[in-house]
Order: sequence, then C-alpha cells, then structure tokens
Amino acid sequence: MTQATIFMLILLGIGLVAKNHSLVIAVSFLLLIKWIGVGDKVFPFMQQKGIQLGVTIITVAVLVPIVTGEIGLKDFQQALHSSYAWIALASGIFVAVIAANGVELLQNDPHITAALVFGTIIAVAVFHGVAVGPLIGAGIAYMAMRIVQFFSSMFH
Repeated sequence: MTQATIFMLILLGIGLVAKNHSLVIAVSFLLLIKWIGVGDKVFPFMQQKGIQLGVTIITVAVLVPIVTGEIGLKDFQQALHSSYAWIALASGIFVAVIAANGVELLQNDPHITAALVFGTIIAVAVFHGVAVGPLIGAGIAYMAMRIVQFFSSMFH
C-alpha cells in the first residue's frame, strides 16, 4: 500500500467521521479510478481541467433558477433596490477577480497548492466547509502575497 493510498484512506475516514458526503464521494471516486488502473489516463486530465469543470458545474447550478423561471429580470431589478443586493453584486465581482489570480498560483506553485489543498480538506472535514476553498484561497493568498511583496519592497 502506497503512502498516497494510506493518506487517501485517512481522508476517507475523516470524511466518514465528519459526515462530509462530498469528501467521502471525492476520495472514493479517486481511489476507485486508481484501483481500476485508469488513473494514469484520468488523473492528468482531472488535474489540468478539473477546476474549470468544477467551476462550470457550479455555474450551471447557479443558473438553474434562471432557466426554470424561478428568478427573472424583474427579480433582479427589484433586488437592485436593496443595499444587500449591491453588496452581493460587489462581493461576486471581487471573489471572481481574486479567484482568477488563484488559478495561476495553483498551476505554478506546487508547495502553495499543497498548503491550500490541506487547508481545504481541513475546512471540509472539520468545519463542514465547501471545497471551493482552493481556488478562492489561492486568490486570497495571491493577493496577500502581492501586498506583502509591495510593503517589503518599500523597506528594501
């Protein structure tokens, strides 16, 4: 049994104890792919395109109320009369811009990616978070790194 398999089984156990169905399904799915022997073909694709596929699936889920008619232009126009709607609009823009920088960081910096993934696993397993953390976390980390870089350059 490899170190990677042991680690995944530990994550499976954490997911079961924490009753986090998303983590249990994700770990089980990945172990199944590995154990049936198609990991060499599937894992590179998932690593390269997985974030984009996940974002697409989340986007589809968010758009369902629009396509079903539960939310329409009238609802959007009414929402714009609310200060909370403007806060939500600004927050959506802010997070999307931050996450875009996070994609680059995740692709180019493996040790940061590992820390973000572990942080997400902890958040999902222990705090019942949602696994969008690596992308948004990478964006926040990118922004924080740039701020630190900016202030460090002022004192050098």
